Amino acid sequence: MIQAIVFLPLLGAILAGLIALLGAHGRHPSGDQVEHHDHGHGAADAHAHARDDHGDDDHGHGHDDHHVAEPPAAGTWAAQIITTALLFVSAALSWATLVSVGFMHHEAGVKELLPWINSGELQVSWALRVDTLTAVMLVVVTSVSSLVHLYSIGYMDEDPNRPRFFAYLSLFTFAMLMLVTANNLVQLFFGWEGVGLASYLLIGFWFQKPSANAAAIKAFVVNRVGDFGFALGIFAVFLLTKSTDFETIFAAAPSLAGKTTINFLGWHADALTLTCLLLFMGAMGKSAQFLLHTWLPDAMEGPTPVSALIHAATMVTAGVFMVARLSPLFELAPHAQAVVMFFGATTAFFAATVGLVQNDIKRIVAYSTCSQLGYMFVAMGAGAYSIGMFHLFTHAFFKALLFLGSGSVIYAMHHEQDIRNMGGLWKKIPFTFAVMTVGTLALTGFPGFAGFFSKDAIIEAAYAAHNPFATYAYFMTIVAAGLTSFYSWRLVWKTFFGVPHDQHHYEAAHESPIWMRIPLFVLAIGSAFAGWVFKDYFVHPHGVEEFFSESLKMNPHILEDMEHMPFWLGQLPFIMMVLGFFVSWLFYVSRPYLPEELAEQQPLLYKFLLNKWYFDELYDVIFVRPAKWLGRFLWKKGDGFVIDGFGPDGVSARVLDVTRNVVKIQTGYLYHYAFAMLIGVAGLITWFMFMGGQQ
Repeated sequence: MIQAIVFLPLLGAILAGLIALLGAHGRHPSGDQVEHHDHGHGAADAHAHARDDHGDDDHGHGHDDHHVAEPPAAGTWAAQIITTALLFVSAALSWATLVSVGFMHHEAGVKELLPWINSGELQVSWALRVDTLTAVMLVVVTSVSSLVHLYSIGYMDEDPNRPRFFAYLSLFTFAMLMLVTANNLVQLFFGWEGVGLASYLLIGFWFQKPSANAAAIKAFVVNRVGDFGFALGIFAVFLLTKSTDFETIFAAAPSLAGKTTINFLGWHADALTLTCLLLFMGAMGKSAQFLLHTWLPDAMEGPTPVSALIHAATMVTAGVFMVARLSPLFELAPHAQAVVMFFGATTAFFAATVGLVQNDIKRIVAYSTCSQLGYMFVAMGAGAYSIGMFHLFTHAFFKALLFLGSGSVIYAMHHEQDIRNMGGLWKKIPFTFAVMTVGTLALTGFPGFAGFFSKDAIIEAAYAAHNPFATYAYFMTIVAAGLTSFYSWRLVWKTFFGVPHDQHHYEAAHESPIWMRIPLFVLAIGSAFAGWVFKDYFVHPHGVEEFFSESLKMNPHILEDMEHMPFWLGQLPFIMMVLGFFVSWLFYVSRPYLPEELAEQQPLLYKFLLNKWYFDELYDVIFVRPAKWLGRFLWKKGDGFVIDGFGPDGVSARVLDVTRNVVKIQTGYLYHYAFAMLIGVAGLITWFMFMGGQQ
């Protein structure tokens, strides 16, 4: 069963990729490419017009009557149906695996596929690990991915490159499944980098847009920074344990805790702590934590289904999963746990502040993702790994719902993404309004909805944790809860209420097709009830112990200590949620002139938040410009002046001159070569005679 779950998406990616290649060859048999491909639901010139008017565009499902869109590739429907059907089969098998492994405690174990690397002490097999932690991730990844595939059939219905898009989606899913089923760090790294590659392809799917290319490169480069630390962490694990297999590593870890040091440039560091910090560096990049977060908002340049897949269930949750999988190591490195909690709490607060003033509907939801990932890492730092995974599980439903709901709004508004140009849409798209409201209630932690159970549990875990940053994390997550409520309801008020700000788009607005509404409905059900159904297995001590068994190494006291939290402190998240709702209603419904007045009164703070704490500008000065200067210097001075400037035609011409003359020595006559050898031997004898005489 596990082989089918993992490899069915790969099969779909291969088939869709072949269809894409055959279709491209059929449309351009000579290899020439049309310069102005359409990006989605409209013509290329419609997109250009949209970008001129509104900045970032998503897809162009517009109604441009003056341009005929490029016809889709042959086999497009086959590519869509095949990949989507295979993902739904994989999702059904994943749910069956969760029931079997998590509830019935059957089929857990390791499925060996084949030997992979055999080099000295490094022995790596290709194997699929199945336990409850794996099963939870399988359900999250395949469920959201299958719904995203189905949604994309409607959303991308006029894009001529749909086979390529669906091939990328399925490849992304396969890479994530390889990551979560890995039985060793090398295999996990394979899936880790596969997800990075697929994200690059998907973010830059509309490669005709310079902004999409820049966003794809930015995501790829920033993640390589984190992956450098992750790779060093894997090297350190192998150095300490002579293995990359999880069971061997976990068995050796207790003997290393506090007893082994690594000497680096004269600095003696606790080996396990340093190793966990390096591994967490990889998680910071992949899960967009503070300082390595800058790629995540720009990833919105990809189509909206891509945003939902990356932000809800796959790439950004990989770091959280990795820390949970390596919980036996982190439990033995409390200083590393403190760092994890600090960065998680800081990210939760930072991203929430930036989300307050964003105007692009997808970027608001993107910063919400960044903030919620911070919550998950707070739980990991507290040792409450099951609670962090619980929030990952519930977050997948309501964040995918919010992203796909935003795509439905964009679809209705003729690729408009600025919420300042919306308003009054609840009358035009009532279904989208209803599901977006469900997602907002879940995100803000309204009692009874999914986020209420998981996010509040994280805040309680932060309070109960024995961690140097526990108080800091508790305060930051409480404040972030209020900010989350504010910007979430701000999005709802600005989008669905008030007067329309773009009458032309408002009049043309209409509900999404059935392909898009079915996934929204399913995700709304999950956002409403996932917390009720699964809370006992992720939060209650006995349920966690039975459900996760040996797949997580939990802090033995954290769940019990959470139950002794003072009642009034436990109500603070709800109070902050209500406060955020009321203030947003006051600002954007009751007195809509207040935000503008406040921005005028606090221009520095407003610009600081609008420019995302100026991290992009800071990194541009510190890293980007020096790198460009160095590259230009090596190009102009090194390549241009030294290499190309040496002689009339450069060093390459001189090399050719030398080789032409040397070739003349190769005559093909044996006596010439014998004579050359004789001269060489005579020269060596003469050298040794004189050198020997001097000594």
